[in-house]
Amino acid sequence: MPHVITQSCCSDASCVYACPVNCIHPTPDEPDFHTAQMLYVDPVECVDCGACVSACPVDAIKPHTKLTAAEDVFTTLNADFYATPRPRPVLAPVVPPLQVRAGDLRVAIVGSGPAAMYAAEEVLTIPGARVRIYEKLTQPYGLARYGVAPDHQRTRGVTRQFDQITADPRLSMRLGVEVGSDVTHDDLLNEHHAVIYAVGASTDRRLDIPGIDLPGVTSATDFVAWYNGHPDHAGRSFDLSHRRAVVIGNGNVALDVARILTIEPDLLAGTAIVPAALEALRHSAIEEVVVVGRRGIEQSAFTVPELVGLCSTPGVDVVVRDEDLRMLPGSDPRSAILRAAPRGAGHRRIALEYLLSPTAIRGRSAATGVEFVHNELIAAADGSVRVKSSGRERVIDAGLVLTSIGYRGRPVAGLPFDEDTATVPHEGGRVTRGVYVTGWIKRGPTGFIGTNKSCAQETVRSLVDDYNAGLL
Repeated sequence: MPHVITQSCCSDASCVYACPVNCIHPTPDEPDFHTAQMLYVDPVECVDCGACVSACPVDAIKPHTKLTAAEDVFTTLNADFYATPRPRPVLAPVVPPLQVRAGDLRVAIVGSGPAAMYAAEEVLTIPGARVRIYEKLTQPYGLARYGVAPDHQRTRGVTRQFDQITADPRLSMRLGVEVGSDVTHDDLLNEHHAVIYAVGASTDRRLDIPGIDLPGVTSATDFVAWYNGHPDHAGRSFDLSHRRAVVIGNGNVALDVARILTIEPDLLAGTAIVPAALEALRHSAIEEVVVVGRRGIEQSAFTVPELVGLCSTPGVDVVVRDEDLRMLPGSDPRSAILRAAPRGAGHRRIALEYLLSPTAIRGRSAATGVEFVHNELIAAADGSVRVKSSGRERVIDAGLVLTSIGYRGRPVAGLPFDEDTATVPHEGGRVTRGVYVTGWIKRGPTGFIGTNKSCAQETVRSLVDDYNAGLL
């Protein structure tokens, strides 16, 4: 295979449009784009031109001859995606350029994370358009700066692309300015043709069980923000004096924090981790992290690329019970990855546990463990799988408990809000006259960094349609 997409793929689809032979899929107009864990190169159709390499903002694409031993698995993952032929045109559909009627379009964007930056990039494809970004923090780029693990340095490379966007003289950025207190929503509407809210999903879903407010229990999001240097978490500390930690939830963030808690701290030196966090990890007593999911191994929330990264962490054993592994079909790539994970004497350990629902946090003055109930999988008539409590209980001792069960959006003053989905209701990103949304506040906390690009494109096209119709 001439070129291979690897772990750091952010799914922004720049490679799709750079490819002259349409051999990278799924494309943004294909139905599985928003559910795919990454993009894949067709090994048969690839002509080895390398156009995708320069287009990728996170250095995820390599010639097969330059893959590391840990990346060899991606050769199979890319090829397996095309095991079933995909009918497709020779070339990917061309995205027509945005065109506006006479006048200089002025757009305000609230937030500066990936959704905001991709929206700004799209608006700035219009000659004469101007963008002003409002960010309440003193540093831009949101979760691309404060949410990506410090040792995922290629993924963090997407900020180089954002730096290029902010270098456009037609874009201005007001940092340390909070909309609603320092400037009002009406102010933005008075000074711009349109306002795009790209405020993300800034809170965690709360796990409502007894003991959840005990010291030693916090969200994985807070822990990530701490070691990434988020200003709201400066000066925080976490009790790392116990042998075991428990992470409730098994998405990519859960695996990130488990890896950071067990990796040799010297391997984090020179990354983007803040010095205070690195020093705390050097003195950590944690030897094992138990990552717990309420459903079975087939329903794991983490992606295959994240699992590959976890299993290739030096000095860390990733273990799964044999009975859980047997639940995976032999064709499932996770089976081969987990079975091939190296083992070593004296290694720290990450245990992936399944079919456990937390019922309470143990402890009086601080957390000492988590009470769980075992679940059973029940297949529904529609093919879906649900869990049912078996009544059997289990306790896992731990001094640190991190919850990682998802993000949740907050209401935006002056905008409608759906409490069930924690999003702002919209049509193609259009909320009310002159007001738009993009990113997680629009679609919920799904997808990857690059998924925000196609999301922003839809929103900006709605905005341009309204501008051309004289509505703004």
